[in-house]
Amino acid sequence: MFTGLIEELGNVLWIRATDRGTQLQIAAPKIAEHIKGGDSVAVNGCCLTVTMHRAEQMTFDLLEETLSRTNLKHLRRDSLVNLERPITGDDPLGGHFVQGHIDCSAPIVAFEPLGGDYRLEIELPAEFAHYVASKGSIAVNGISLTVAEVLPASFATWVIPLTRRATNLQTAQPGDFVNLEFDILAKYVERMTLAYRHEEE
Repeated sequence: MFTGLIEELGNVLWIRATDRGTQLQIAAPKIAEHIKGGDSVAVNGCCLTVTMHRAEQMTFDLLEETLSRTNLKHLRRDSLVNLERPITGDDPLGGHFVQGHIDCSAPIVAFEPLGGDYRLEIELPAEFAHYVASKGSIAVNGISLTVAEVLPASFATWVIPLTRRATNLQTAQPGDFVNLEFDILAKYVERMTLAYRHEEE
């Protein structure tokens, strides 16, 4: 479980197909020293298991399901990735509950400065639109953000300059794909209401 507060910007060293499948290696000087093999790390919001660890580097094995559902398949050498370690029992919950289970990736429609902040608009696939509510929480590349607008085919959120500087939104452009994880509370509500509906039928 994560909170959506990014700890470090990692730098992709390589992503390649090997005899073990697709592997991803990231340089992360800040958090790598606290990591060991088998630990979980959210990479652009996607919960991955560290399979190898050396000095400031972490290596992950990527499943085909992970590649097909996330923007990790678009990574190249020197790509910046958002990194977060799981919360522990005594950590403050500064964002919202983020599982690290990406629902989909979607393209940025617009990302522009307005006033002192930035308006980020992202395409919203129709099959997930019912999970998004104004003032609700959403994880974008693992960043806990608040939905400001729900539009017919997209949603918008506001990003403060600190968040932009501290995450890979600093290089984000319209057309780039970002990972989306919708609020787990919305999914449980959907599940429970479906159960009641079936009982009534």
